[in-house]
Amino acid sequence: MSDPLRQELLEIFAGRATRRYGLSDINQLQHALQAAALAEADGAPPATVLASLLHDVGHMIHGLGEDPASQGVDDVHEELGAQWLAERFEPAVSEPVRLHVTAKRYLCTVESDYFGKLAPDSVRSLELQGGLMSPDEVDAFRANPYHAEAVRLRRYDEEAKDPRASTPDFDYYLRHVPACRK
Repeated sequence: MSDPLRQELLEIFAGRATRRYGLSDINQLQHALQAAALAEADGAPPATVLASLLHDVGHMIHGLGEDPASQGVDDVHEELGAQWLAERFEPAVSEPVRLHVTAKRYLCTVESDYFGKLAPDSVRSLELQGGLMSPDEVDAFRANPYHAEAVRLRRYDEEAKDPRASTPDFDYYLRHVPACRK
């Protein structure tokens, strides 16, 4: 796959994803690769594997610095990333990305043990992102046709923080791009 989109993705992730991922001992590229590997191991469809790989692209395209949440700023990376992805990919890639923060709020609301699984930086950002959901918000989330894939993505996102994990390289996952392009 030798095209401008592949090059753009490689430049973003090779050039900007080497920053530390939140408070964890991995960088954003390792986090992205682990999320994609978890999705693939789970038998997720190609669009969900790509969404898992690219779910934090919004962190790499905003100009707010490395950790805006520590300054009380929600970088709305899910919206920025989803908008960027929607220009390039089908909704099955962009919409789970748009909803992955909402999925965190949802899981914290409906699963009593989910909050305890969050990393400290994810707990901090949860309040900036709206905190727990109201019953109406839960219903609205469940009504979204992409909510189940967003929940899957969120679970991969939470697990993808192992400094010893071994994954295929970024290019390996780009094989899914042709099937998921707009």
